[in-house]
Amino acid sequence: MIALLSAFLESAIRTATPLGLAALGELVVERAGIINISLEGIILCGAFGALVGASHGGVVAGFAGAIGAGVATAALFAWFVVRLRTDQIIAGTALTILAMGLTGTLYRALYGAAGAALSIATARPIAIPGLSRIPIFGAGLFNQPVVSYVFYTSIPVLWWWMHRTLAGLGLRAVGESPVAARAAGVRLSRVRTLSLLFGGAMGGLAGGTLVLAQAGTFAEGMSAGRGFIAIAIVVLGRWHPVGVAVAALVFGAASAVQYLLQAAGLGLPYQLFLAVPYVLTLAALAGVAGRTRAPAALARPDEA
Repeated sequence: MIALLSAFLESAIRTATPLGLAALGELVVERAGIINISLEGIILCGAFGALVGASHGGVVAGFAGAIGAGVATAALFAWFVVRLRTDQIIAGTALTILAMGLTGTLYRALYGAAGAALSIATARPIAIPGLSRIPIFGAGLFNQPVVSYVFYTSIPVLWWWMHRTLAGLGLRAVGESPVAARAAGVRLSRVRTLSLLFGGAMGGLAGGTLVLAQAGTFAEGMSAGRGFIAIAIVVLGRWHPVGVAVAALVFGAASAVQYLLQAAGLGLPYQLFLAVPYVLTLAALAGVAGRTRAPAALARPDEA
């Protein structure tokens, strides 16, 4: 029983990591008053960037390629939304569609119809001495790839930055009242652009995690709705770093339950188990969204 619980926790953490990374990046973006619907495309571009980087330079180059691809995609979104002040939903949707088509085309052009073999370098789990031997929780929490520890570290760092620094105060002011923030000397376009670039880096890293710490290869459309789930996680986490992290773990646990149910051989269509995370997304939004208060200027281009 202990071994089963430990394996379940390990699977939940591994699955929650890309969701949590993407959601923490989206948290910063939404605190700046922008909703980044292109997050799905950013994750997908990050996954493809990880494949290209790892194919030529190993794991480190893979993660660098993932972050670079995510930042580049977010920069394009920022140009449309911050500079041209286009509609955020339309621009994000269009960019996601572009990312899906572009990554699929480049994948086939670079790796052929057969695709990439499962031969790229991947990030192996790193056990933290002492902590990894804690019963039940040790192996699940402290025997993970390095990107999971990045996720752990990002939570308190982001909380401290948002709530204990002037820059974090400026970010939250932009998302709540752009007029007041501008009157206080905050440069709205700069804050929003930097927020989008940070969200792009985290989303790209999430995509890189899918390739380098989970699948070991790239597949067309492998983001599989994780960008939209990450946006829902921000709502469920009430736009707070700790809440977002807990919500990501809940979704990670839901995915881990899905795998356990499939392995149990219940004789039910596997599509039912695959739907678990998405059903949870709808349930969470229906039950929480109406009772939470989003940043006042969220998705309001007229106040940019």
